Amino acid sequence: MDAAIRVIARHGVAGTTHRLIAAEADVPLGSLTYHFTGLDDLRAQAFRKHAERMSVTYAAHFDEVTTHEQLIDAVTRLISGDAGADQEDWAFAYELYLAALRDPALRDVTETWMRTSRSVLERFVDPVTARGVDALIEGLVMHKILATTPVPVEDIRAIVARVLTR
Repeated sequence: MDAAIRVIARHGVAGTTHRLIAAEADVPLGSLTYHFTGLDDLRAQAFRKHAERMSVTYAAHFDEVTTHEQLIDAVTRLISGDAGADQEDWAFAYELYLAALRDPALRDVTETWMRTSRSVLERFVDPVTARGVDALIEGLVMHKILATTPVPVEDIRAIVARVLTR
């Protein structure tokens, strides 16, 4: 699974093959076809595993948050990349989102992941605000990853603070 996650993050869903995953995992090609019904099954299981792992990381990031200022700081750190997720994690996540647009069977994975993220945020804000902050996080991370110049952390914090102003 970890090899599949790395290959998908690096090559995208369209560029992922059994051969690339087997080479990354350093296992015989036949072992993949023995353990998985096909490439779609392997990708779906990799997406589930990654979403579950990232949900745990996401929730742990907010464990020590008790004040409004700490919430702003935690969301800012999450977006700026100081929360246990790296660019490969986000690349994989966006591959999942794109794949789920084309394969409705994967929407269960994305919906579960988003619901879990929102439930963490709902410890601090109402459900509607949690949905908006969750979307803000995803959108600002995408902007940050795709930017040709670094997005200043101060700008990210200012945006987050404005959205989370009571």
